[in-house]
Amino acid sequence: MRKLIVQQWVTVDGIVADEDGGLGFVPGEPFSEKTEPAFKASVMGLVDSVDTMILGANTYAMAKDYWPYAEEQGEYGEKVNALAKVVASSKLDDAPWGDFPAATVTRDPAATIRELKEQDGKALWLWGSLTLMRSLLDAGLVDEVRMMVAPVSLGKGTRLFEDRRDLKPVEATAFENGVAILRYEVKNH
Repeated sequence: MRKLIVQQWVTVDGIVADEDGGLGFVPGEPFSEKTEPAFKASVMGLVDSVDTMILGANTYAMAKDYWPYAEEQGEYGEKVNALAKVVASSKLDDAPWGDFPAATVTRDPAATIRELKEQDGKALWLWGSLTLMRSLLDAGLVDEVRMMVAPVSLGKGTRLFEDRRDLKPVEATAFENGVAILRYEVKNH
């Protein structure tokens, strides 16, 4: 069975979006020859372990005009754009992705994820999409939460979790760029 891996940028105090809903706390630049090799290897390792990206409608709306044209992202951008994509939306009828194959739109993301998990393939990757993440956690479909922890605390903003979640630590890695990647297995009851 395929795994569903959630990735979230988060501050050290558990904030995933600042008060205006933005991600201004996320450090860094597009991947380049200047990117710290160990950090790049970790992120590319995740990209290489998945074949399908899951996006909520808001994350899709923010990503669709940048990522298909993000040549400055190099190999990372190429691999992200090559992934199959599924967008959870009650309003969209189609979800184009530049010159790449369009995303599949689903009105029932939990059912779609269940079907995808039963199919052969690599892991599924939920990118951001906090509302969708929470609904998939509630449905018991998330297998791993991967937090990319920015070295900053905001005090106010949107928290990653609204309620208790039992998680099992899998890996914690700190990088020279100040980011720590924390991986947790979700204990689905």
